[in-house]
Amino acid sequence: MELPFGKYSTSPQRAPRIYLLLVLAVVVLGIIPLYHPFNLYPADLVAPNPSQISPIYHADEEQKIKIKETETCDIFKGEWVWNPDAPYYTNMTCYAIHEHQNCMKYGRPDSDYLKWRWKPNGCELPIFDPFKFLDLVRNKSLALVGDSVGRNQMQSLICLLARVEYPVDISDNPDQAFRKYKYTTYNFILATYWSPFLVSTKEADADGPSHTGVYNLHLDEADEKWTTEIERYDYVMLNAGHWFARISVYFENNQRVGCRYCGIPDVPELPLTYAYQRAFRTALKAINNLENFKGVAILRTFAPSHFEGGEWNEGGNCARTRPYRSNETALEGQSLEQYKIQVEEFKIAEEEGKMKGKKFRLMDTTQAMLLRPDGHPSKYGHWPNANVVLYNDCVHWCLPGPIDSWADILFHMFKMEGTRSQEEKLQ
Repeated sequence: MELPFGKYSTSPQRAPRIYLLLVLAVVVLGIIPLYHPFNLYPADLVAPNPSQISPIYHADEEQKIKIKETETCDIFKGEWVWNPDAPYYTNMTCYAIHEHQNCMKYGRPDSDYLKWRWKPNGCELPIFDPFKFLDLVRNKSLALVGDSVGRNQMQSLICLLARVEYPVDISDNPDQAFRKYKYTTYNFILATYWSPFLVSTKEADADGPSHTGVYNLHLDEADEKWTTEIERYDYVMLNAGHWFARISVYFENNQRVGCRYCGIPDVPELPLTYAYQRAFRTALKAINNLENFKGVAILRTFAPSHFEGGEWNEGGNCARTRPYRSNETALEGQSLEQYKIQVEEFKIAEEEGKMKGKKFRLMDTTQAMLLRPDGHPSKYGHWPNANVVLYNDCVHWCLPGPIDSWADILFHMFKMEGTRSQEEKLQ
């Protein structure tokens, strides 16, 4: 008889044995990949060759009607809607989750906070596709500059992309606050630069009256730790917010001009907003003054905290288990002031940038995250008896959790950037 893979003659008596062996071989070969002990994911979730599964992505290949729909839709205003398919990773399938945001590991009892996606008013925002995203950023680079919420975002992105590929650490700085990763299949670089104030900073006292340190901020000098690095990147995202609530002394032209809660005689007390506005103005101006920066600068807006019943050091907590609807809460107080400053300074930098050929984009996550008081670690970022400074974390976000939707927004923004580039080429 002739088998599909070549000629082979056998007697009728041996034929049933041959068929039996073939069936067993197919079954065994099918089972081994599913249960191989070195696989982090089930075999149907792992891409052995991502480029075979997802062809190289081109923005101009998007359906025109979808592009037009989201171009005329404000993707930053909307509601959180139920998503039964989430989450797209767990603490067992992603190594990149910071311990203090590992809510699953530390026993958070509810899970509904995992099951929501951001839905803009009037249009659909597609769920993040890690295959298409990596094809879209092939041979490109993204740097996240700012505080620990920015690090939170980077780890979320790494976890979402892990379904396709884990990056290689290519950091050239031993400091864990400055990491650089490479997705080798796609030649995509993802980096993070620690700069919680965005401007030149010196820690004057590691403890201070509130035990959170005292910082000297030079509000007219951008932090060279990131300004000297970003010219090599295609995308640079700035974020900063919560650190400005710490005790700080403010300098301009190397002269002390005021402080926040410093208690130094004859030094005027200035509001947080004074430093916040000047820091963002300095940081955005620094980008506009970088002659060799040809990439896209993205300002990600403030993500509010959700302490209730007191401040972070007064027993405040965030124990809610569902999102707000947009008509159930409003941005107010200090968070509103910081948000308004960011938008105002962004518009100023954007106008100046147009004259210099610079590209500025606003990633407005404030409204979406205001509606997610249920997404913080609270007390589930450590064991109850852990030997750590105990407070409820209502600033950062559980992983997996609401911050994963930032990848949906970022993917859309990158697609729109590709569309703009195509249109510019045609002009």
